[in-house]
Amino acid sequence: MPAIQSPETATTKPDEVHPDVALVARAKDGDTSAFEQLVRQYDRQIFRVAQHITQNREDAEDITQDVFFKAYTKLDQFQGNSKFSTWLVRIAVNESLMRLRKRKTSKTVSMDEDVHTEEGSIPRDFAEWRPNPEQLYGQGELSDILRKTIQGLPPGFRTVFTLRDIENLSTEETAEALGLSVPAVKSRLLRARLQLRERLSRYFKQQNPLQALDGKSR
Repeated sequence: MPAIQSPETATTKPDEVHPDVALVARAKDGDTSAFEQLVRQYDRQIFRVAQHITQNREDAEDITQDVFFKAYTKLDQFQGNSKFSTWLVRIAVNESLMRLRKRKTSKTVSMDEDVHTEEGSIPRDFAEWRPNPEQLYGQGELSDILRKTIQGLPPGFRTVFTLRDIENLSTEETAEALGLSVPAVKSRLLRARLQLRERLSRYFKQQNPLQALDGKSR
């Protein structure tokens, strides 16, 4: 006859607490080593976000330092309602956009306006931004093409695309980091993908005739 489980062993285990919660609690109590560990965990991610938005390595390095300084001085404001990494990303986005405004390079555009091409507006059905697989003729070259194409996106689109498709934040986390609604994030992400798809398609169309001529000359 099987042994009867005691109440302690029969109950399910409580949800595991994210390690960051304990580190943040220690940091709030003045444990600088705990905050240093958080910095080591997230400094590369914060740097990538800042660099994608500002398109400048030096700015990204400065922003990364500013983000963690602000996070440390305002640690009491973190209530644990979201992931600590999401909270950091939100600070990074604000600092990056502020840096863009100071450089006066950002343009005022409607982030939700229709995307137009030479043939007219792109249908919303084209949610896939990636080029046709037959067009991918080198991962190294493709990576460089993608990087330059992403740089050409308006800052608002580029920020959403960076968080959602590059840093792999969820739609909800992206919305929280940017202070947007979930529908707004989905709308901007769709338009970012559409613009990327349009620009990549235009690039490959320009390349195909050259490749055809090169093939005939051989």
